[in-house]
Amino acid sequence: MAEFLQTGLGTALLLIAQSLLIVGFVMISLLFLVYGDRKIWAAVQMRKGPNVVGPFGLLQSVADALKYVVKEIVVPAGVDRPVFFLAPMLSFVLAILAWAVIPFDNGWVLANVNVALLFVFAASSLEVYGVIMGGWASNSKYAFLGSLRSAAQMISYEVSLGLIIIGIIISTGSMNFSSIVSAQDTGYGLLGWYWLPHLPMVVLFFVSALAETNRPPFDLPEAESELVAGFMVEYSSTPYLLFMAGEYIAIFLMCALISLLFFGGWLSPIPGLADGWWWMVAKMWVFFFMFAMVKAIVPRYRYDQLMRIGWKVFLPLSLGWVVLIAFLAKFEVFGAFWARFAMGG
Repeated sequence: MAEFLQTGLGTALLLIAQSLLIVGFVMISLLFLVYGDRKIWAAVQMRKGPNVVGPFGLLQSVADALKYVVKEIVVPAGVDRPVFFLAPMLSFVLAILAWAVIPFDNGWVLANVNVALLFVFAASSLEVYGVIMGGWASNSKYAFLGSLRSAAQMISYEVSLGLIIIGIIISTGSMNFSSIVSAQDTGYGLLGWYWLPHLPMVVLFFVSALAETNRPPFDLPEAESELVAGFMVEYSSTPYLLFMAGEYIAIFLMCALISLLFFGGWLSPIPGLADGWWWMVAKMWVFFFMFAMVKAIVPRYRYDQLMRIGWKVFLPLSLGWVVLIAFLAKFEVFGAFWARFAMGG
């Protein structure tokens, strides 16, 4: 068996199996993410939420997905049909693609590349094309306006996300996720992770992730009262499902990035306890819970407020932080507190 896996065919089959395993994990998690999102929102509003389909309503997401799959696809007159159908597929595929470089444990990664951070950032940046294509191809001024607003929003907050990530790269000396996690393995557990030396940027990264994924309170492109659901207004059935799936997968990806960059990935928070993939998954779910709570309790921003925060607050702060971290790491202030090149680089 080992000899077969070393052949070209064996390697190809192994990669396919690993890819299907990652896709299966993401898609199954997606069903429970939607369920958890609705349950948390209902609990805040003192409602029951999904509670009919399956025990405790656990199969409600499955029923909703089946409903979207079997419904008729309504295509408005005058749309650009190839682009109209390519847009949701592009959003979904790019959201899945970024998971190829996300490690769940030491060595548990499909592609352990040295530029993993750059790959994730590139894949997530391309998702804006699916939004623009969907709005333009819909032959509707409302959808097109929503896509332009979404594109402006995503590009604005990608700048802040990129600068915050540069601070992590400076501290670690590497763009490899495994190296970044290794740099946080100081033996002090929770107190050795990057959330402490990069404390102000954790908050900025979390808020920027909300805006990047069109998540409330920054879901302006989908504000029903303003743009009748934005760039997805003309979509129905499976294409609409692909858009929504891509959005939730991108949210879950941001939870994974926060876990890896600031909270030690698969490392145990308590010294002495075993590290493992279960810590990584648990942290991702905790951060998704925070995403869901923000959706439930924070009122929606106006679009001008959203853009002002991105360009006039987050951009100067993140840029200044990069300069500060470069200084602190270069001169090794407090030893290896900000400079951890030997540990993870």
